Amino acid sequence: MGHTTSHRMVAALLSEAEYRLQANRKSVEEGTRHPDRDGQFRYINEHVRRCQRLRQPVISVDTKKKELVGEFKNTGKEWRPKGEPERVRVHDFLIKENGKAAPYGVYDLTRNVGWVSVGIDHDTASFAVRTIRRWWQVMGRPRYPHAKELLITADSGGSNGARVRLWKWELQKFANALGKAITVCHLPPGTSKWNKIEHRLFSYISMNWRGRPLVSLATIVSLIASTRTKGGLRVRCELDKGRYPKGVTISDAQMARINLHRHRFHGDWNYTIRPVNQ
Repeated sequence: MGHTTSHRMVAALLSEAEYRLQANRKSVEEGTRHPDRDGQFRYINEHVRRCQRLRQPVISVDTKKKELVGEFKNTGKEWRPKGEPERVRVHDFLIKENGKAAPYGVYDLTRNVGWVSVGIDHDTASFAVRTIRRWWQVMGRPRYPHAKELLITADSGGSNGARVRLWKWELQKFANALGKAITVCHLPPGTSKWNKIEHRLFSYISMNWRGRPLVSLATIVSLIASTRTKGGLRVRCELDKGRYPKGVTISDAQMARINLHRHRFHGDWNYTIRPVNQ
């Protein structure tokens, strides 16, 4: 309209009109909310408390976001001499010889300790169960020498998804080796952000390495293993150089051999796999 103004006047007018600078808020859920979502969370809590009362191991598992290995920008800031920021690559293009790191975590809900295997191949159910095996060998068995069962809480999707046949097949082999029952309770679809491992383990790992380029696999393993909190969180980490090919299929005949017992409440989300001789 021909009036002279400035950014200060615009800011004042916006303020008078009760406008504020605001970030995006994640509140729009994808898909429909499952009617038994709250019921499933109550079911999981009941099982977790029962196992903790009986001093049985309870773990939360998941895969952390894959990370590019190399001199790439990492979110956050760290203390450095004035005018000497860490120099990193301008573009986040994969360096083939370095690849990506896939951290798969196991979090002990009772003892507040974590285990992370850093994989360099595909994030498959075989990799997931291999990580749980390693946790049991190194951390679980010494802490729960009299365990009779293992309770796993996991997301409904991904390598440990409720519909992944390979996940159940690998768990059956693990149960046979353990000689113990393994119970799995999956979080309802679309609720992975409430998985305990996300905010009790992975969030602190992200805080610990903020602003630090993940220049090598050794750096990633070291930063994960050095994660500590005032609440007593301790983490062990190792590099898994194993190969886990994609596309492994489990036949109907193999599925029939799995000693799987579905629970009455949502057997698609809650089930127990017992050793084949039980």
